[in-house]
Amino acid sequence: MIRNVAIFCASADGVDPVYRETAETLGRTLAQKNIGLVYGGSNVGLMQAVAEAALAADGRVIGVIPEVLVDLEVAHHGITELHIVDTMHTRKALMGNKADAFIALPGGFGTFEELFEVLAWQTLKLHAKPVMLLNINGFYDKLLDFLDHCVTEGLLRPKSREILLVANTVEEALALLTT
Repeated sequence: MIRNVAIFCASADGVDPVYRETAETLGRTLAQKNIGLVYGGSNVGLMQAVAEAALAADGRVIGVIPEVLVDLEVAHHGITELHIVDTMHTRKALMGNKADAFIALPGGFGTFEELFEVLAWQTLKLHAKPVMLLNINGFYDKLLDFLDHCVTEGLLRPKSREILLVANTVEEALALLTT
């Protein structure tokens, strides 16, 4: 049963408004389905969009942010729970513990790092939670091609490649997680 979903996403909006619109749809839909949101605790970019939409729909929003980012005044103090931790490593561990599944929206290095860490944890059997890319407008197409290339080159096992679920819409993502 999925009680909480960790969302990995950018602290920027990106150039295509569909990224923010999809983040808002995801936050709102999670709240409507009574699924809590676990995210990086920020009040900027796609992170803000998903959190604000969930809150507006009376959802539970759990943020986890390292002190260094609180000091930069990007912490969202209006969410259900805000956990301030000492390091990025602690942040990821706490998010992983609180989540029953993971969804990555468009993002940059931080999003990629979080995504690949939970994938690595799953290949090491440290968890068996679903990990998904929300491939908005093909944002992750080239990454998916690269992962297939890694399989072809014998550096990523096909079984490991299959761990990563892919959805193109919020509805498809949540259907995959809740079936």
